[in-house]
Amino acid sequence: MPRLAFAQSFWDGYDMLEKPVRAGVRKAMGKFHALTAAELNADKGLHLESVNNARDPRMRTIRVTDFWRGVVLAPDDGSDVFLLVNVLPHDDAYTWAAKRLYSANTATRALEVRDAVALDELTPLYETAAADAPRLLFAQVSDGALRELGLDDQVLRAARSLVDKAQLEAFSTLLPEDQLEVLQYLAEGFSPEEVYRDVVAVRRPAGAPAEPVEDLATVIANTATRIRLVTGPQELEEVLQKPFEAWRVFLHPSQRRAAYRTSYGGPVQVTGGPGTGKTVAALHRVKHLLGRGEDGRILLTTYTNALAAGLREMLGLLLDEDERLLARVDVTTVDACANGVVRAKSGAAPRPIGDKEQRQLWERAVKQLDLPYTAQFLAQEYRHVVLGQDLRDLDSYLGASRRGRGTGMGPARRREVWSGVERFEQFLRERGETTHLRVCTRAADFLAGDPAPYAHVVVDEAQDLHPAQWRVLRAAVAPGPDDLFITGDPHQRIYDSRVSLGSLGIATAGRSFRLRVNYRSTEEILTWSARLLAPVTVDALEGEGTDSLTGYRSLLHGRRPQVQGYGTRQEETDALVERVQALLADGLAPHEIGVCARFNLALDAAEDKLKASGVPVLRVKGQSAAGTQGVRLATMHAMKGLEFRAVSVLDVKEGAIPFARAVTPREADPLQHDADLLRERCLLFVACTRARESLSVTWSGTPSPFLPRPA
Repeated sequence: MPRLAFAQSFWDGYDMLEKPVRAGVRKAMGKFHALTAAELNADKGLHLESVNNARDPRMRTIRVTDFWRGVVLAPDDGSDVFLLVNVLPHDDAYTWAAKRLYSANTATRALEVRDAVALDELTPLYETAAADAPRLLFAQVSDGALRELGLDDQVLRAARSLVDKAQLEAFSTLLPEDQLEVLQYLAEGFSPEEVYRDVVAVRRPAGAPAEPVEDLATVIANTATRIRLVTGPQELEEVLQKPFEAWRVFLHPSQRRAAYRTSYGGPVQVTGGPGTGKTVAALHRVKHLLGRGEDGRILLTTYTNALAAGLREMLGLLLDEDERLLARVDVTTVDACANGVVRAKSGAAPRPIGDKEQRQLWERAVKQLDLPYTAQFLAQEYRHVVLGQDLRDLDSYLGASRRGRGTGMGPARRREVWSGVERFEQFLRERGETTHLRVCTRAADFLAGDPAPYAHVVVDEAQDLHPAQWRVLRAAVAPGPDDLFITGDPHQRIYDSRVSLGSLGIATAGRSFRLRVNYRSTEEILTWSARLLAPVTVDALEGEGTDSLTGYRSLLHGRRPQVQGYGTRQEETDALVERVQALLADGLAPHEIGVCARFNLALDAAEDKLKASGVPVLRVKGQSAAGTQGVRLATMHAMKGLEFRAVSVLDVKEGAIPFARAVTPREADPLQHDADLLRERCLLFVACTRARESLSVTWSGTPSPFLPRPA
C-alpha cells in the first residue's frame, strides 16, 4: 500500500489555503491512503498525472479540487513512499513542478529541492558580471571544501559566480535548503570547519552510508526535520487538523545539537533572535533529561506567568501529556518558585507589593528624609546596585562598584542614599510586606543551607532575570554536569535587569550556542524588525561584551510589512477592523491574529470596534487562552512569548514609543537614560517579531522616532 509523506514546503503554504481547498486536500489525501499501489497507478479518482518536460521525471500532480492540484514526488525505484510537496492552482502547479529537481545532499544525505531551470538561466548571467569583479564572495573557500560541505556541480557553479551577499540572497529561493545554509554561513565569515560542525554534521543521520543513496524512501527518512511520513488515515487526519500551536514544538537541526547532547560539564547558554527556537530547544532539553532514567526533579522556569503557562502547554504537547513524566517537572516563574521556598521554610506566605506601591514608598522616604534624589533614582539604585549585588549594610554599599550607573557617588552621597534604603525597608517591615526581589534574596539564603531541590534547572527568556532571581536558580541546583540550561536573547530584554552570570557562579564559556535561523517569521518581517535595533548596541546575555544579529535570517518569505500612519485614532482603528476582516476572509482563524499596543487605552478602542463589527476578541492579560476563539488583544509586554500568523501593532507614535515616563531624563543619569530607550526599542522589536506571515505597524499623528525610514 502506498505511503504518503509531507514536505515542509507543503506545510508552509497549507495554512494560507482557503477553507474549500484545505477540505479538498484532506479528501484527496484520505483517498490516497485508501488505494493500493495498483489502484493509484491506475488513476482511481486521484488523477495522478505526469508533468511534461519536467526536470525531475518523478514529478506528478494529483487532483485536489477542480482548480487546484497537489504536486507529488513519486518513487521510481520500487519503493512505496510518495511525497506531497505543494498545493497550487492548476496551471501554477504544472509550471512549478516542471522547474523543480529533487536530489539527495551528498553531505547530509537529506532530500533537497531546487529551481533547476532558473539556476541554469541565471548562473551564466552572473558569471559574465563576475568576470570583471575585483573579488568573489567565496574566493577563499576551495572547491574541495565546498564539495565536502555538500555542494553539487550546479550549485558550485552558481556559488562561484557570486560577488556579494546581496547576490546570494537573490539566489536564495532557487538553491537547495542545506546547500543554501552552508553558503549563508560561509558568507557571514564562518570557516568551513565551523560550518561542517554546526550545519552538516548535526543533520547527517547516525550510521549514514559512506556513499549517498538515491532510494526515495531512504532519503525521505534522512530528512525527518523537513518531511513527515504519515502511516495511516487516522494519523493523516490528526496531522491535517492539528492547530498551528502544535507545530511550535517541532525541533530543527540547528536546535537539536544543543538540546540533545548527552551531557554537559556545567551550565549551557543558548542565544538567538526571535523565532530561532530557543524555547523549543529548552523544552526538548527537558524531554532529553527526563529520558535519562533518573529520578531527580527538573525546574523549567521563566520570567512571567503567561510565559510559564505557555511552557506548561507546550511541554504537555511534547510529552504527549504523559502524567508520569510531567509530574517530575515544576513549570513556574522564578518569583513563584522563590515564594514557595520562603513559604515552606518560614511557615508564612510573603506579601510582595507591585511597582506602583514601591514607588509610593520611595516617594515617602524622599519626602520624610528631605533627600536630594528622585524616587525613581533611589528605586533604580536599590534595584541595580543594592539588590543586584546583594548588599546588606552601609559598609558594603560604600565599597561597591556602581558600574552602569551614570551619576558619580562619593561616600557622603552614598550615606544619604543608604538612609533612603533603610527607610524604604522600614516601611515594608511596618506593613508586613516585601518585594519580589527581596523574596528571591530570602529564598536564596534558605536554599544555601539545604540540599538543592532540583537535579536540573532549565531557564527560558533568561535575558529578563535579575541577579537576585539568578541566585535562587544557582542555589536550586547543585553545581555540576547538566545543572543549568539557559536560553535567551538580549535583543528581547524588555525589563531593566543587568547581570554578570560569571559573577554568580554560572560560567558558560565553551558551552554556548547561537541560533541564527528564524523558523517563525518571514525574511521580510525579520529584516524590517531588525532595522529597529540597527542604531544601537546590545549587551550580551552573560553581561560581558555585546551581542549581534549578524547572520540572523529566515528561510521563509512573504509580504513586506504594512507600515502606515493615519490622521486620527478612529481612522487607525477603522483600518484595523478592515484588515482583521480581510484576514478572516482569507481563512485565518481568529486566534491566529494578534493585535497589540503599548497601552490598554488603544486596545480598548480596538476591542470596541472589533466587537461592534462582529469579530470575536479575547484580551490576553497573563493567562493562558489556549482553545478559546477570538482575535488576541494584548499589550506589548504581554505579547512576549506569543506568536501569530498575523500581527497588527497599533499606536506606534511619538509619546507612546518611547513612553516619556518610562525614560530617565538624560541629565539625571545618562547611562540609565540610554538603557531605558534601548528597553523601549526592544519592546517594539518583540511586538513586531511575534508575526509569522503578516505584520502591520500603524499610528495616528506623528510616528515613533524608532521607526526606520523607508528604504
